[in-house]
Amino acid sequence: MSEQNGGSTGLPRWARLALGALLAVAVVAALVLALRPGAVVVDVGEVREGDLEVTFREDGRTRLMNRFAMTAPVAGHLERVGQEAGDSVEAGDVLFRIRPQASPLLDERSRARAGAALEAARAGLERARAAEDAAEAALVGARDDLRRQEVLREEGGGSASAVERAEAAVRGARAEVRAASFGVRAAEQEVEDARLVLEYRDGGAAGEPLQVQAPVTGRILEVLRRSEGSVQPGTPVLVMGDPAELEVVVDLLSSDAVRVRPGAPALLERWGGAGDLEARVRRVEPAAFTRVSALGIEEQRVNVILDLEGDRAAWDALGDQYRVEARIRIEEARDVRVVPVSAIYRDGDVWYAFRLRNGRAERVEVVPGLRSDVEAEIREGLAAGDRVILYPGDAVSDGVRVRERGS
Repeated sequence: MSEQNGGSTGLPRWARLALGALLAVAVVAALVLALRPGAVVVDVGEVREGDLEVTFREDGRTRLMNRFAMTAPVAGHLERVGQEAGDSVEAGDVLFRIRPQASPLLDERSRARAGAALEAARAGLERARAAEDAAEAALVGARDDLRRQEVLREEGGGSASAVERAEAAVRGARAEVRAASFGVRAAEQEVEDARLVLEYRDGGAAGEPLQVQAPVTGRILEVLRRSEGSVQPGTPVLVMGDPAELEVVVDLLSSDAVRVRPGAPALLERWGGAGDLEARVRRVEPAAFTRVSALGIEEQRVNVILDLEGDRAAWDALGDQYRVEARIRIEEARDVRVVPVSAIYRDGDVWYAFRLRNGRAERVEVVPGLRSDVEAEIREGLAAGDRVILYPGDAVSDGVRVRERGS
């Protein structure tokens, strides 16, 4: 009786087998879950619709277009120079005085040499004036061409690029006029110096102090000789110029400079003042030079000259040889699909990206267009709003489970 009761309390054999099978399945499932690799943590970006600019960013420096090195025209005693660096001067203001030293009268040969120097200076002045006239005529022609291109553009027969080229030609012609005007003033100064040499060495105005005047309106940039004392002809005394005639020099790698065109817009950043300054490329110099980089590598560099634009008051604090950071635009695309450049990679001759879809990475073939340092244009393969994986590593492949970092 007791044996029958004890046997009735045990589970039937089929139940024990079913329970064992369930336990085995649970153990296997637990092992599978434990050993299955987790989702790869990734950074994610998004395809946007917008504009893309391709730019070159490089350090540059400002410089005056024209600098006047004021020197002693004759030998004599220089009086103490009262000018200070930064002082404003008007054309004709006295910069410094020299009392010419007593000089024997010129013999016939010396007088002929001094007279020839004066005539050569006068001939140089005539050439400078002719160059100024030619530059002004070229500026008039460039302005006329710009007006024609603008009219054609308004009538639908021209192109925006033609207008931009005409605008660049006007800016270049304007710069040539400024340079030619500087050449005239410099030539006038040479004539005056040659005249003074002939006059004082021939005994004229002996004992009277010679007043050296400012050839242009501007500022004193540097005083090279302040104390009084004896000077010889050609001794540098001070340097002056017009701070309003500033330009920016940016040296680029020659492989980058070939992509820059006159008229290209630029921005000057981190110059010390508020906001960015607008500028435009005036000229890409035709000759390169060698510079050794910080890594000891020889590089071929090319100077690119920029003109400052906009209100003069915005960059009034800039002076000669100031550092700026220039960003020159070389290409642009409007209303295109843009993706972070870190989302695309090249495999052979084909470009790919990984699109995030339903928690998995989906490899997509793409056709990129313009590319900058941070973004790329996508012409085919992705749509605006698609989420893409940034910096995909070896752990990311087609179909692998992924998880956005921070989620």
